[in-house]
Amino acid sequence: MSRPGPRDTMLQMSEPTLPAARTANPLQAPPLRWGVLAPGRIAGAFVDAVSRYTRQRVVAVGSRSAERAQAFAAAHGVERAVGSYEELVGAQDVDVIYVASPHSEHAAQALLAIAAGKHVLIEKAFTRNAAEAAQVVAAARAQGVLAMEAMWTRFLPQTDVIGQLLADGVLGEVTTVLADHGQSFEPDPQGRLFNPALAGGALLDLGIYPISFASFVLGAPDTVVATGSITDTGVDAQVSLTLATGSAQACLNTTLLARTPTTASISGSAGYLELSGPFYGPARLTLDTAAGRVVRDPDPITGHHGLCFEAAHLAQLVADGATESPLLPLDETVRILATIDEIRRQLGVVYPGE
Repeated sequence: MSRPGPRDTMLQMSEPTLPAARTANPLQAPPLRWGVLAPGRIAGAFVDAVSRYTRQRVVAVGSRSAERAQAFAAAHGVERAVGSYEELVGAQDVDVIYVASPHSEHAAQALLAIAAGKHVLIEKAFTRNAAEAAQVVAAARAQGVLAMEAMWTRFLPQTDVIGQLLADGVLGEVTTVLADHGQSFEPDPQGRLFNPALAGGALLDLGIYPISFASFVLGAPDTVVATGSITDTGVDAQVSLTLATGSAQACLNTTLLARTPTTASISGSAGYLELSGPFYGPARLTLDTAAGRVVRDPDPITGHHGLCFEAAHLAQLVADGATESPLLPLDETVRILATIDEIRRQLGVVYPGE
């Protein structure tokens, strides 16, 4: 058997590596008592994830329909169902409210929970617009409770890995971010995605993922350029946009009209990083540099079970006495919605009451 030569040894030593995620095991977070406001599909996925992978307790679900709340509680093993949001947020045995209603309702319902002294985890998008988001943030800060956007991607282990790569300059000077999120939906004028009264459209439901990803990598954009199409009901159907920050650009796309790969990549002067689809959930990471290529497989907690990380993160913050997340600061949540406000302005999309 021949021994490795000097060149082989050099190649072995220069092979790229990916850092280990520093994300805590979600089972380590101290348990809180959760109330789910507005039962629905994403609320069901959230309850399933936290029940399987954390010590969090979902003790109550509230809806304007007692029957709907009871059906959700029975289907997901929730201890109690109540027939009003006021009763839910006023419950003494609830520590934190998970707001899972349509975007149009987020601000009012978050303010209701905050006024009752409850911590709040608010589904993305945090609110309809930046003005509403600033109002919720101000109320939470005045009340001294924790408020956080449920942008679950930010709390996944893979995102910590990406953050370390960026902080260590592994990709060199970042120049380009690419990301897309498209799904194909049958048009329904009264449905959540197509109804402007419910703050429908691709941007707040799907596009916020690539926009938030670009914000994580590049920060707030200096320039926003958008083009797109509008549904017959007046919400955004498809949007392509460029966000420029200094010498870097993010090229993003979102659509309600077609299923897309939902992939993402970050490119720099020293290499690139690819995220498999769907990039906003537990994904495969591929790092390619001059030293070679290395792949990180998706985490063992897959799919929407990854929602457990945001719940565990919030619970640990509460235990630590924090009132906002360093992984997704409230000011950044407001800035992202300001970016979406500008995109909607360019497209001519306005929600009733704005």
